[in-house]
Amino acid sequence: MRVVVAEDLALLRDGLIRILQAYGFEVVEAVDNGPSLARALRTHRPDVSVVDVRLPPTFTDEGLRAAIDARARFPGLPVLMLSQYVEQLYARELMSDRAGAVGYLLKDRVSDVGQFIDAVRRVAAGGTVMDPDVVASLLARHEDDEPLRALTPREREVLSLMAEGRTNAAIAARMFVTEKAVSKHSNNIFAKLGLRRSEEDNRRVLAVLAYLQA
Repeated sequence: MRVVVAEDLALLRDGLIRILQAYGFEVVEAVDNGPSLARALRTHRPDVSVVDVRLPPTFTDEGLRAAIDARARFPGLPVLMLSQYVEQLYARELMSDRAGAVGYLLKDRVSDVGQFIDAVRRVAAGGTVMDPDVVASLLARHEDDEPLRALTPREREVLSLMAEGRTNAAIAARMFVTEKAVSKHSNNIFAKLGLRRSEEDNRRVLAVLAYLQA
């Protein structure tokens, strides 16, 4: 699986390359600035990219802009963004085309190599991955909304895990319940939030995130 890496910190960039290569990924190019990233994405059209939100020369949202522009040119181009802090605006912009194959993780998650590699693979496969802290921030933004207040504590927990991009099986394992129980909670959530049901995981995540980002 071909990967483009964009990170301006040399030590972290080297660490990302080593981790990815150790798990069988081919890093076709590693860059340290926005213009180089834009060129690399156009040239390689990689199976997935791991991109820092903030890159030179502006150190604002250069990485995010390059990723969004590339996805506009190549719809569904898989991109996993890394950020030092929770930035709701960046998460919303990344998800705005609702095409899937995107992820948004805090850099601290990279230290959990298994979680990081799982996120890379899920994004490459067309899935959606959101950092738990980003999901918590989005939920907090809507905590006074009447539909969310109607959710039980258990349903809110399922909603959080669903928004992270987890399947029913993964949610069940995390909560130590059956998949049937998760399915029941999911149906209740969709009914209370007024969202159309979907059996396809990525559409389900996108529906939830669209609600939270409204």
